[in-house]
Amino acid sequence: MAGMLLFLFIIPAHGQEPPPRPINLTLQQDLGFGAFYHYMAGGTVTINPDGSRQATGDVVLLDLGIPWSAARFRITGAPGTVISLLNGPDVLLSGSNGGSLTLQAGSSDPPSPFVLTPGPLLLYVGGTITVGSPAANPPGNYSGTFDITFIQE
Repeated sequence: MAGMLLFLFIIPAHGQEPPPRPINLTLQQDLGFGAFYHYMAGGTVTINPDGSRQATGDVVLLDLGIPWSAARFRITGAPGTVISLLNGPDVLLSGSNGGSLTLQAGSSDPPSPFVLTPGPLLLYVGGTITVGSPAANPPGNYSGTFDITFIQE
């Protein structure tokens, strides 16, 4: 009986890779600037990703028991997922007694881009507010929201 040869060719489909599994994101702590006083020239207050706070211009930082903090996010997802952050545009924070402050989202820790590892990752994001004169920015509580886009690569 003659031998039979069998050839099997596997031709891969020319499609797109499956999309990455989505990440799970939870805001655990808001970005807060604490208490401060400002003179006529105004200035800025910055919260760094490590939670430290600094001021420029005529702004004096106060410690009146009002906390300040970087925003904290808890992220889980497939280990090895690369994530980049894209800060949204500057936003206006509305004051409880009138006025508004400009908020610019800041840098992060870990810095962007970063790679997810097994288990949750805590991401800290800072920001800077620009403070004007006392007439433009009277004392009070200022609030608003800012956008950050998390891009999976």
